[in-house]
Amino acid sequence: KVEVVLTDGRRIITFRNGTKKEISADKRMTTISFFNGDVKKIMPDQRVIYYYADAQTTHTAYPDGLEVLQFPNNQIEKYYPDGTQEILFPDHTVKCLYSDGFKETFFPDGTVVKVEKNGDKIVVFSNGQKEVHTAQFKRREYPDGTVKTVYCNGRQETKYSTGRVRIKDEEGNIILDKK
Repeated sequence: KVEVVLTDGRRIITFRNGTKKEISADKRMTTISFFNGDVKKIMPDQRVIYYYADAQTTHTAYPDGLEVLQFPNNQIEKYYPDGTQEILFPDHTVKCLYSDGFKETFFPDGTVVKVEKNGDKIVVFSNGQKEVHTAQFKRREYPDGTVKTVYCNGRQETKYSTGRVRIKDEEGNIILDKK
């Protein structure tokens, strides 16, 4: 290795394989430029920023345990110390994965999808409608109070805000229409 001390106090160490390590004059920042194009920076605030040249991806590790990956397509993934993951997609969709298995996705149009650990799903649409999906049924709730439920056996039940109830069997035949 070859070590050079510059007049401003910086030190540059060059290794045989082409890797260069630069240490700031105050020794608070280190930059390592690897022979393959990767770059690792250790910042004064103890952040470690690693740029993967081949993947064009940046990985930043913060002292508090937060890790952030930035991809060339502008996708950003955040990994929190508590196990929570947050993914920001290029279209501005945000997906949150919590350590307890709960998932939430926020879409740019205002739609929110929540998935429980057991697989139950709640979809809240920007128009005020809501869907609930479970292993037993799928239910759509409308802003006017109407609720339509389709059971796993194909039976359908619609309760209108007026109080009317309509039930259809598996083949779609009306078996009850109470007004």
